[in-house]
Amino acid sequence: MIALHDIVRSMPAMAVAVSGGIDSLTLATCAHRLGVDAHMFHATSPAVPDEASARVLDEALRQGWVLHMFDAGEFADAQYRANPVNRCFFCKTNLYGAIAARTGRQIVSGANTDDLRDYRPGLDAARAHGVRHPFVEAGIDKRGIRALAVELGLGALAELPSSPCLSSRIETGLHIEAPMLSMVHKAEKIVSGALSPRTVRCRVRASGVVVELDEVTLSNLGSADADSLREKIAALGVARPVAFAPYRTGSAFVQPAA
Repeated sequence: MIALHDIVRSMPAMAVAVSGGIDSLTLATCAHRLGVDAHMFHATSPAVPDEASARVLDEALRQGWVLHMFDAGEFADAQYRANPVNRCFFCKTNLYGAIAARTGRQIVSGANTDDLRDYRPGLDAARAHGVRHPFVEAGIDKRGIRALAVELGLGALAELPSSPCLSSRIETGLHIEAPMLSMVHKAEKIVSGALSPRTVRCRVRASGVVVELDEVTLSNLGSADADSLREKIAALGVARPVAFAPYRTGSAFVQPAA
């Protein structure tokens, strides 16, 4: 981790974009422990689960971070809400623009080398705003971040499952609406409470709602439990049929990146 420490220390004034996931929490913790003049920035939004914001606030209080919580304003952006295949570009453009408007510090993100393998339009927005990615620069992947989180004493957070923003659950082309995201989050909590799955994603598609589960949980899902969960999800105001399917990364994208 020597390379990472050198990279972090090379930025005496840093603005860490902290989403509430393990990547950005670990980067924020590392910068703080190294004595860098780091301020943490967390954007609240209908697309960000309350649990993520609570994690950020808890760590800020526990570790003594300087934390700025704000609304990045992406829901006022018609291009974001139209939910094109590169929606993340507009999300991150609003995020980094909002941070830049609040500070002159070097903005950094928790992106890691694994992220470079996927379609990540948010990285284009980062490039446009001069955002640096210390984990990428140091050649660190997700596994390395989890190991570092353990070294830093982040405890159970080191095994925090990946959980992209709630807007990622909405099929490309369907408009992003705050009530829809609230429904998605509630549905996932209902399923998690009933089944304790390793992975759950509630996808909203034009054809219906699909609850994606890890293979073990899905194979153990009986018809009676499935029917009960369908009823509970429908009671949230879901007007589409509800189905269950295996979890697939990025399955809300229905067309390839240009």
